[in-house]
Amino acid sequence: MKKVVLVTGANSGIGLALCERLLSQDSEGLQLCLACRNMQRAQAARSALLASHPAAHVHLLQLDTSSVSSVIIAAQEIKLRYDKLDYLYLNAGIMPNPQFDVKAFFRGLVSSKIITMFATGEGILTQKDGVTPDGLQDVFATNVFGHFLLIRELEPVLCHADRTSQLVWTSSSNAHRSAFNLEDIQHQRGNQPYSSSKYASDLLSLALNTQYNKQGLYSSVICPGFVMTNLTYGILPAFPAFLWTLLMPIFWLIRMFTNTFTLTPSNGAEALVWLFGQKPESLDPFAKYHSLTSGLGNNYAQPRKMDIDLKTSDLLFEKLLQLESEMRSQLKEKQKEVHHPI
Repeated sequence: MKKVVLVTGANSGIGLALCERLLSQDSEGLQLCLACRNMQRAQAARSALLASHPAAHVHLLQLDTSSVSSVIIAAQEIKLRYDKLDYLYLNAGIMPNPQFDVKAFFRGLVSSKIITMFATGEGILTQKDGVTPDGLQDVFATNVFGHFLLIRELEPVLCHADRTSQLVWTSSSNAHRSAFNLEDIQHQRGNQPYSSSKYASDLLSLALNTQYNKQGLYSSVICPGFVMTNLTYGILPAFPAFLWTLLMPIFWLIRMFTNTFTLTPSNGAEALVWLFGQKPESLDPFAKYHSLTSGLGNNYAQPRKMDIDLKTSDLLFEKLLQLESEMRSQLKEKQKEVHHPI
């Protein structure tokens, strides 16, 4: 029986690289679904995958994780198409264009923190978040809540007593406890919404294991390392292309001294692919599985303990359940207004 794999944010970057690598392993043994916001780009991604793997089963699904209604509609479509999901890769994410501290950047180039600076943006980046039409903070909605709601909606095809299913979150080395506040889970009052959202996803993965392991659903977290994707290029939106070209030799040089500079999306997808071959019940729920690349270009995955705890993860889960209830009520009110305008 074919394994059903759904990947959010699959039209480019690490998501697309994951799809390519999975199909390279077994193009005929999978039903692959690309869940994307932009359907034109999704179609281009599908065409590229089919050009390399003509016999593959690659389907498309429109999904915008920042929109409550889009998530619910997409989930309904998934349940109509599939009676099970074996893997749900929660990869879609955004990082708002940051405020870039040029002086701190050049100080970092000649400091001992150069590797950390490039890998996480620590010390040089602050971000300004937006608000979705649903009234949620944009980064939180896209990176965390939309995926949480999707999982809740897909319980019938994810949870079964006689088999296991796996959730895999694309997190980040930028997931810092210091950026997250349980009293402000949407990060309305801070300037590090991306870091907060990634730490929240780490916590949520642990909570999901507590809630769902007995129903055969397991959750894991990966870090792709420092990868050159559209998200990365967006960190320095004003940089001209030639400057990125000049920086690349520096990045390759740095990789001789650290294994976190994976650089290419294919390398960054290493931990995602590695998890595909593991028994989910054997994995450590407190570990983040890192994609790593040696100076010679060899890829491997390695677990590292996350700075998370059960109490905080459970409290976050309860807050998300409460927010889910509020958003469902809000959506029902909107639907009533549409059908019965005053």
